[in-house]
Amino acid sequence: MIEIKDKNFPNERDLYASENIHLFSCTFKGKEDGESALKESKNIIVDDCFFDLRYPMWHDINLTINYSTFTENSRAALWYSNNIKINSSTLNGIKALRECSNIELNDLTINSPEFGWKSSQIFGKNIKLVSEYAFLESKNIQLINLEFGGKYSFQYTKNVTIENSKLDTKDCFWHAKNVTIKNSVIKGEYLAWYSKNLTFINCTITGTQPFCYCKNLKLINCTMEGCDLAFEYSDVKATITSSIESIKNPYKGKIKVKKVNNLIITKDSKYPNKAKIIETN
Repeated sequence: MIEIKDKNFPNERDLYASENIHLFSCTFKGKEDGESALKESKNIIVDDCFFDLRYPMWHDINLTINYSTFTENSRAALWYSNNIKINSSTLNGIKALRECSNIELNDLTINSPEFGWKSSQIFGKNIKLVSEYAFLESKNIQLINLEFGGKYSFQYTKNVTIENSKLDTKDCFWHAKNVTIKNSVIKGEYLAWYSKNLTFINCTITGTQPFCYCKNLKLINCTMEGCDLAFEYSDVKATITSSIESIKNPYKGKIKVKKVNNLIITKDSKYPNKAKIIETN
């Protein structure tokens, strides 16, 4: 590979269509406000570099990024790229990852609104992520030790597994399909409405009005704290090891719960209430 070290690239398309290059301690910044520095490139390794210009990596193939920083000015940093590895780095630009595939993310700090849209084959471990609308319409996602904060996450996602994580989010997993969450804490309002085939195992769930209009929802050995008006019009099989504030108009299935403080069945319910509720207290 061609090695490039300690250089600055301020201009538009400075390294356009590059192949087989290894960048060490380089910067992408300047008054010229250049963009698309590495667009249409292939077989690129980036070590300890600083990105302060927009659209640096579009339509790239085989990209490895280590110990690097993307500032707020590096908006839309990685789009339409395949075979990406990002390690021990910081991503701060809006829309940092979109319509990419085969992505590996390790030991990252990310503050990026609209992160990870319409992407596939994502593996991530040890990530701190702040984002609104994170992972919208993405699929085939595996995340371990994710610390997430932000609204409207994982909407319209498919085939997702999350383990040992903390999610502080609102309207999470809306319209999501085929999701499994294990050994995690999920905090937020209106969790997983209109979802299908979601499973929560050994999780702690907090927030008002979770799990409405769900199909084939499973909760296994979960606790629910401060949850009211849960399971409205949902098909659910649940084993809940805590009490719950209230359950409203569950459609069908079986809910085993330590105690239901308030069971609400209304006369104007749009669906029959066929769910069996068993208190284990």
